[in-house]
Amino acid sequence: MQPDIGQTILIFFSWLILIFTSGINILLLVILFLTLVSIFLYLIFFVNKFEYIKDRLFSFFDSDIGTHNFQSDKAIESIISGGFFGKGIGEGTLKNRVPEAHTDYIISVISEEFGIIAIILILSLFLIFIYSVFKKVYLEDNEKTKLVLVGCSSLILMQTIIHTGVNIRLFPTTGMTLPFISYGGSS
Repeated sequence: MQPDIGQTILIFFSWLILIFTSGINILLLVILFLTLVSIFLYLIFFVNKFEYIKDRLFSFFDSDIGTHNFQSDKAIESIISGGFFGKGIGEGTLKNRVPEAHTDYIISVISEEFGIIAIILILSLFLIFIYSVFKKVYLEDNEKTKLVLVGCSSLILMQTIIHTGVNIRLFPTTGMTLPFISYGGSS
């Protein structure tokens, strides 16, 4: 009942990746994708319950509209202030100025305290993890196991991309956590 569009998009893209890897006709996949995107756009622009998504999108593209850019602006400031090597453990200020910085903006907090080097290391570890899973998929004979591995790795990869993109203001604010690192049991 709660409108959490970030998790919905995450599950939607992982589902599309699973359908693609299972061998569906690409034309059918494109038609399905366009249909679901049109339903998604209809919900955003014509259903009042999802008005907040439209506001976030408009404020993302035009920073003068709305206040949905506060967290993202502070995240960019903290990444810049951290520099290449960071300010040091506990010396960052983002975690005290932005609500939910320990979940939604953990990359910015880490970047401010440990620098861009730590972020490159973390993203490299995610890529090594995904590479090793896909290597296992290539060697696996059981189709069900392949789909489980592809599904889990696509969830982790998409969640990492969305979280990092929000932190560097590549995507609108979604409230997506970083797998294995953000605070909370689901991460």
